[in-house]
Formats: sequence, C-alpha cells, structure tokens
Amino acid sequence: MGGGTEAFPDLGQHCQNPDCNQLDFLPFKCDGCQKVFCVEHRSYKAHECPKSDHNSRKVVVCETCSMSIETTGRDGEDEKAMLEKHEKSGNCDPKKKKKPTCPVRRCKEILTFANTSTCKTCQLKVCLKHRFPADHVCKKAAAAATVVEGKGRWNDRFLAAMASRNGKDCGSKSGHGSASTPSTSSSVKAY
Repeated sequence: MGGGTEAFPDLGQHCQNPDCNQLDFLPFKCDGCQKVFCVEHRSYKAHECPKSDHNSRKVVVCETCSMSIETTGRDGEDEKAMLEKHEKSGNCDPKKKKKPTCPVRRCKEILTFANTSTCKTCQLKVCLKHRFPADHVCKKAAAAATVVEGKGRWNDRFLAAMASRNGKDCGSKSGHGSASTPSTSSSVKAY
C-alpha cells in the first residue's frame, strides 16, 4: 500500500487494520504478523495478532518446589508428563519452595529478579529499599569509613578540632598586623 502526500508519495504507510486504514508517518511493523500499523493498533491485543506468542517463553511451575520448567520448545510433551519427569529427576526439593527474603533486619520483602539489588561493596543481595550501603549496614562500607590506625572517623576528628577552637576567630589578632581592631568586634560574615 502506498502512502504519503502529493509532494512526498513514499512518505508513511497506511495502517493495515481493516477498520482504521489511517495514514501514519511513523508506522509500526508487527514482529509477529509482519503487517504495518498506526500507534493505536501497534500492540498485539489492539490488532488481534494471530502470531502474538511467537517470541514468548512458556513455563510450567512445579507446585512442590516452585521451580519453573520451560515448555517453549517441547510442543509434543504433555505438561503433566514434564512435571512427573521433573519430580523423578531429583531436582524437585520441597525445601526450595521458600522464597529468598531481604536479609536486612525486620525486612520481609521477597527477593525477585525485578526487586533485587546486589551491593557493590559487600556483594549482599538486598531489596531495592536497602540497596545503599548505609541502609543495609554494609560491613565493608563501614570499614572504609573508619580511618586507619583506629583514630575514629574523619568527621569525628574534624568536629573535635572545631570544638577545641572555643569560638576563636580564624585569624590571629596578636602580633603580626598593625591594624587596630577592638577585641569586641565580631568576625566578618559572608552573605
């Protein structure tokens, strides 16, 4: 089907949905049925694609161990026969049924492929809420924050140095300069 305008006859294509036939300048080609559709009919469901499952993977879930068994390439085998074969293979263990949860204390989030994050410093698998080292009490990150020689963290030493100043100004007022400033004047404030 041709498309476009008089000036540009090769521009765009018509939607191949029989009820639409709209001229679309950015058409979508369905990877199932290989037809061209507009933005409204591009999904499999919208144009009722007969080959919508050609790229999909199909699995059967074992009720004993919650393991998924792929059935995509096995058209001739029955699902029940595949489950029986799985149970007899020795891979079916009822102890595996428990789903992994986030190891952070009081967090009961079940870890799935979509909500699992692995810490880059301690390699611990946690949920997305606890993905930052400070949120899951990362042992390696805490060790990195501590200064060598066991003197405490760097910001603790800084705060101790600030406290030891006792409100003294940054510059010394005695000896070096000839400027006569009264001792009651306050420091210069930056705005």
